[in-house]
Amino acid sequence: MYIVKIQGTSKIPDFIQIRDDDFTLVAYFRLQNPNRALTRCKLINKQEQILEVAGKLPFGKIEKLEF
Repeated sequence: MYIVKIQGTSKIPDFIQIRDDDFTLVAYFRLQNPNRALTRCKLINKQEQILEVAGKLPFGKIEKLEF
């Protein structure tokens, strides 16, 4: 899986994308509210790891998630 941090605009907030190995979108959420999206894609048990990586990730950079 991969994680991408996207910078928003004045009307659109910053958000996080999680994509699988085929780069298909798995989860899409604002960094401030990840619970619903991570629950839907069954990654809620990895929330702490995902948020830790997302907090350090610069905008526009793609990083591989290792679970």
